[in-house]
Amino acid sequence: MKIVSDKTNLQVLHEDNHIIVVNKRVGDIVQGDKTGDKPLSEVVKEYIKDKYNKPGEVFLGVVHRLDRPTTGIVVFARTSKALTRLNELFKNRETQKTYWAIVKNKPAKSQDKLVHFIKRNEKNNTSKAHINEVPDSKLASLDYTVFKELNNYFALEINLHTGRHHQIRAQLSAIGSPIKGDLKYGFDRSNPDGGIHLHARKLVFIHPVTKETLSVTAPVPNEVIWNAL
Repeated sequence: MKIVSDKTNLQVLHEDNHIIVVNKRVGDIVQGDKTGDKPLSEVVKEYIKDKYNKPGEVFLGVVHRLDRPTTGIVVFARTSKALTRLNELFKNRETQKTYWAIVKNKPAKSQDKLVHFIKRNEKNNTSKAHINEVPDSKLASLDYTVFKELNNYFALEINLHTGRHHQIRAQLSAIGSPIKGDLKYGFDRSNPDGGIHLHARKLVFIHPVTKETLSVTAPVPNEVIWNAL
């Protein structure tokens, strides 16, 4: 899956002297990896350099990541002070993260809290959600609400309580409701763009410098099923 972003079509959701929040698209990688594809962090650096005519290297700190096939909110720090404080916020779970997911199989309950033990498999870059604790697993919990019924699909709003590897994907798969397009977690076919219907919709956190509460919402991708919401 090749990176498609460039600074001319970057969707900036919030920007100030200390942080920048963008709406990640399908296929973007947040930080450089072994693929060698241009990461979103470099695209944002170029955007800042051009917009503010900054000489030399632009500082940009990666605070958190989203899986490559997902979309939605990504926060970057523009100063080292902001990076340190944001790292603490995310590490201590002092953020409210809301995701939207599209599934084909309606969960048994219209709303529920899911608690599993997630075990990561480094070899194939997946995680499995177990009902009972297994060696090297970590507690994972979220709550969801089915908020809209679409033609053949259901839209879920998810609030994360923990931040485990592929947590939402693994937990929804474990209850028989894999995310649309997510072959890795049991959906029957891929999406044309190689992405999955999982979107980091909203993030609420305390600004690392001003200390004001910041609430950011990311528009969904311009795509038929998302547009039905």
